[in-house]
Amino acid sequence: MSLKTNLLFKCLYKTLLSGMLISAILNCKAQQKKEHPSLDSLSLAGKFSDQQLAVFDSSGVETFFSRYPDLARYQPALRDFYRKRKFAYVWYDKKLLTFQAYNLSNRVLNIREDGIYRSPPYLKALDSLVNSLKDKTKKLQPDLTTELMLTSQYFLFSKIAWQGQDDSLSLASGWFIPRKKIAFSELLDSLLSEKDAKEIFHEPVYRQYELLKSFLKKYRNLSSLPWPILLDSVGPLRPGDSARVIVQVRLRLFRLEDFIGDTVSTRYDEGLIEGLKHFQQRHGLKEDGLLGPDTFAQLNIPLDRRIKQIIVNMERCRWLPVSSDADYLAVNIPEYKLHVYHRDSLLWSCNVVVGQSWTRTTVFFGNLKNVVFSPYWNLPESIVKNEVIPGIDKDPAYLNKHNMEIMGYTGQIPIIRQKPGPRNSLGQVKFLFPNSYSIYMHDTPSKSLFGETDRAFSHGCIRVMEPVKLAGFLLDNQKGWNKERIAAAMNSGRESYVTMKKQVPVYIAYLTAFCDRNNVLNFRNDIYNLDEAMASSLITDR
Repeated sequence: MSLKTNLLFKCLYKTLLSGMLISAILNCKAQQKKEHPSLDSLSLAGKFSDQQLAVFDSSGVETFFSRYPDLARYQPALRDFYRKRKFAYVWYDKKLLTFQAYNLSNRVLNIREDGIYRSPPYLKALDSLVNSLKDKTKKLQPDLTTELMLTSQYFLFSKIAWQGQDDSLSLASGWFIPRKKIAFSELLDSLLSEKDAKEIFHEPVYRQYELLKSFLKKYRNLSSLPWPILLDSVGPLRPGDSARVIVQVRLRLFRLEDFIGDTVSTRYDEGLIEGLKHFQQRHGLKEDGLLGPDTFAQLNIPLDRRIKQIIVNMERCRWLPVSSDADYLAVNIPEYKLHVYHRDSLLWSCNVVVGQSWTRTTVFFGNLKNVVFSPYWNLPESIVKNEVIPGIDKDPAYLNKHNMEIMGYTGQIPIIRQKPGPRNSLGQVKFLFPNSYSIYMHDTPSKSLFGETDRAFSHGCIRVMEPVKLAGFLLDNQKGWNKERIAAAMNSGRESYVTMKKQVPVYIAYLTAFCDRNNVLNFRNDIYNLDEAMASSLITDR
């Protein structure tokens, strides 16, 4: 039996015992491919040497950090890491640097590919230490300075590339989703316990991160090409027209991978229409294939601004949880979309309406606990003051016309609620995930707003285009809640609460650059003007 056949048999047998045949086949094939991993890949491998014979004197740690003081903040973590390993070398195997050592060095030396502009300290020293060991004339033996430099740079790289800038940046940008935390020493311990020395480490970052990283490289390459402003013609262009600007539009769409075809024709033909629709779709525009002012405006956004958007949203991806084994809901505010997930697989999406720029929807996390059918709407005091009281002054019948009633007073300000019914501003169902921002999701009688491309109209809460479908998803596992019962509860005219047996996480996020389920790069307008301040903090050499 050949080595590869034996490896395949052992792996299949082991995995079959746990009932996962498909995973076994995929894993075994991947294992065979990893026999000779390529240095061209800069993905960080996650297995250190498990040798224990070559050890060093712990006093060398203090000597190292006195020589490289800008790495001293990682000394406690490094000491703890090596103490558990009895100060054995981890980046060497049989006196040679491991593949993972060169891989890490490459990632740190090319850290700008991760959208990080603040260079780690001692890059020249790292480069010199690692690459000097390629000299075949030198006597091979583990070098303590190289060993500790690699481990320190591992901790540094892990912190900034996988966890991101400190909390002050996320809080300043209005991000109140709890930040992902990484136990770096425990992560390293788990990597060291792996049996397979060729196992490739999957980085602990949200899956959008790597997708955006690939487009960062593409857009940086595009930035070396001419990118002139495309001037709109004197009159509106229509399919069938000819104009010199059409040549420029074709070339731009081709470079942005929205169009494949003739890049020198002046004709506004069907191929160009399809290219424009693809461009419009991934920029959140009306997909009509027409060269209107909004489409021209998006075509003319400079590449350096797009690069900033990608970098800012890569940082936001560092803050998000890596994955989830549970069902969850995600609202992306600039996209005006609700996404429903089952264990990180997208089930369906629908349009939403979010808060206006002066009544913003907050970026935060909550757990959905209640579905409320035929809800009352308890009006916020600000709406009572600014809208209802002036309405009553103009029309004494204002409350009856809006199906509202006064429940009491706070000083001189009436406490008002709107009764259940089809005209209720919350529609016929609302979804509660308790929070200090008074934000929830709900139905609405104003269905026409879901057809707009820009949907920032609310006072902060989130209006859902498909509330019946959402209610059905949330109550699917609760006995007795079929479509008929949901419809009856929504139209009963009596408020009723349903408590979720299993709470569903809700993420209200803010991503202006992201990849869709087809891995196509999307951009959206920065409706709350949050990107620029973040970009100023991230894109600096200091």
